[in-house]
Amino acid sequence: MARDQLAAKEMYIGRLNLSKKNFIGAINRFKVVVTQYQTTRHVEEALMRLTECYLTLGIMPEAQTAAAVLGHNFPDSPGTRTPIAW
Repeated sequence: MARDQLAAKEMYIGRLNLSKKNFIGAINRFKVVVTQYQTTRHVEEALMRLTECYLTLGIMPEAQTAAAVLGHNFPDSPGTRTPIAW
């Protein structure tokens, strides 16, 4: 439960960075969730947000990687249903 709360705090700060268009800061926070809190319920959203940030910055290889991991681990995720033109 404590790890889930720590992941939630990282997601909160990442979303805040994203809303302020601080994409690098947001990416760093979302990566922490994916790498350090892999067993929490926040990983799916973190991968979706990572894909969003990379697409916004035009970093297509990283966006594709994040989207592929999302699709593999969360095939029913809303982020995998929307086709993205690469």
